[in-house]
Amino acid sequence: MQGRFKKAIIILGVLLLILILNYEVLTRNSWEHWNLPLAGRIIILDPGHGGPDGGADSNDVQEDDIALEITKKVRDYLQEAGALVIMTRERDVDLADEDTKGLSNRKSQDLNRRLDIIKKSDPDMFISIHLNKIPSSKWRGAQTFYHPKSDENKKLASFIQDSLRKDLANTDRQAKAIEHVFLLKQSTVPSSLVEVGFLSNDVERSLLVKNKYQNKIAESIYKGIFRYYTNEKEPAS
Repeated sequence: MQGRFKKAIIILGVLLLILILNYEVLTRNSWEHWNLPLAGRIIILDPGHGGPDGGADSNDVQEDDIALEITKKVRDYLQEAGALVIMTRERDVDLADEDTKGLSNRKSQDLNRRLDIIKKSDPDMFISIHLNKIPSSKWRGAQTFYHPKSDENKKLASFIQDSLRKDLANTDRQAKAIEHVFLLKQSTVPSSLVEVGFLSNDVERSLLVKNKYQNKIAESIYKGIFRYYTNEKEPAS
């Protein structure tokens, strides 16, 4: 009788230990789900231009510099959510060989190197960040673009555009399909190009150089990416 009692106690102890261990695993997984919602996601961020190719410029403000600063801020948001972020550049450089001559040749080599990063990294997503400039100074606001070959491209660009539109409150634009952007055309993962604002607009240019506004843009882009991975219905276009 006493032996059976001890055996029952041991069995109950083992079962209790299993329950405790399972609870800890479930709790940890739940914590990671809510606190690291992008855990396991590989996201490539591409600050446009760099090095000899400064991109658009206006009043001594260079596109490649602002794009890099905003992209770094997006990276920080994504990493805090658990994503593995790969940057195509983290300094004011291009990806061409040092001895490659001519801006056109360097740009071509640079773009192909960025594409190589996408192919070799097997990412879940690709985001390229740029700034806009046109002859007219009246236009302002952010705009996302996507290649129409994939519905997922449109979905991603739409979520980012919707977040930018709500947070920045400076445009009513929708995500726009575009076919000639090399990296969007070649990418095989959900991809979007984000033009975060117009350097040709004096008011917007003065905002784009400010850290607070850059953070606001970065947070909006992050929100759009996060929303893409939820069950939220795609914003109407």
